[in-house]
Amino acid sequence: MNLDDYQQFSILDASRMIEEIDNLPDQLKLAWELGHTNPLSGFGEIRQVLVAGMGGSAIGADLLAAYLEPIGRVPLIVQRDYSLPRWAMNPHTLVIASSHSGNTEETLSVFREAQENGCQVMGISTGGKLLQECQNSGIQTWVFQHCGQPRAAVGYSFGLLLALINRLELVEDPSRDLDEAIAVMRRLQEHVRIDVPVAKNPAKRLAGQMVGRWITVIGSGILAPVARRWKGQISELAKTWGQFEALPEMNHNSLAGTEFPAEILSKMFVFFLQASADHPRNHLRSEMTRQTMMLAGIGTDTLQARGESRLAQQWSALLLGDYCAYYLAMAYGVDPTPIPAIMTLKQALQS
Repeated sequence: MNLDDYQQFSILDASRMIEEIDNLPDQLKLAWELGHTNPLSGFGEIRQVLVAGMGGSAIGADLLAAYLEPIGRVPLIVQRDYSLPRWAMNPHTLVIASSHSGNTEETLSVFREAQENGCQVMGISTGGKLLQECQNSGIQTWVFQHCGQPRAAVGYSFGLLLALINRLELVEDPSRDLDEAIAVMRRLQEHVRIDVPVAKNPAKRLAGQMVGRWITVIGSGILAPVARRWKGQISELAKTWGQFEALPEMNHNSLAGTEFPAEILSKMFVFFLQASADHPRNHLRSEMTRQTMMLAGIGTDTLQARGESRLAQQWSALLLGDYCAYYLAMAYGVDPTPIPAIMTLKQALQS
């Protein structure tokens, strides 16, 4: 599809995924505000936080963990599995079960284990079994309203967690950084909305580069989970294979895989996310890694994240990735909302 023919997007995008992406700055703001009005009481000393979640319900915690790493007062770990780690089985661990639907089986498993092992526990969800079990057990739950796909609720999954960590006094007030992030996202949208032509739209141009390519997104520090987000959105919206890597780790293994098979390497496209918040050595690694890949015949491009604060850089890069994945779906002529392969697998597991 011609990405300038945006009037045709609605034919493919029947569920209006583009409206979810357009609304992301407002969603992030609303989640932060909601997190400061929800009830919160009864927690004791917290020495570590574990967020149990999968997919779109976990990525917000990944983003938060990266943001908190240099400033948080306790570690925050994301658990994407069925079991609670042994080190977390104590009353000084806060386990947050984050499930958009409230029915994610891995998250519910960790949630139940946390109760059995004396952890402090709370839930974040739109409803489902998680809400019901929290209510039955008298466990604090933050409920938000969102009818779309979990991946389109990343503003909620991040903003509510950030508000919670702030109210628990596990980080200094991040409201100034958040305000800047939202402002930078809104300014970015002036250049990447569907009515902005390809010639002036960096998200559309980047999507065009990705068509027919095997896509890898690379980031470091605050942008490492953003690279993961790009990968997820590329796969779920555009129904094409995407993967992510984090620097400096990929320089110690993946970089060696730039020789064979040559016919695949020529079909690769590697996108480097960069920010002024990057460690100087990681910025150097990003540039040198890109040069190595270009010499190997691999297509590359770079994004410099916008904003002054680390949070603004993280979220401006994330928003651009969401638009890019959406335009890639339009270019491939696929509906960005349904995920038939994932739903088929879930149904098979349930049976």
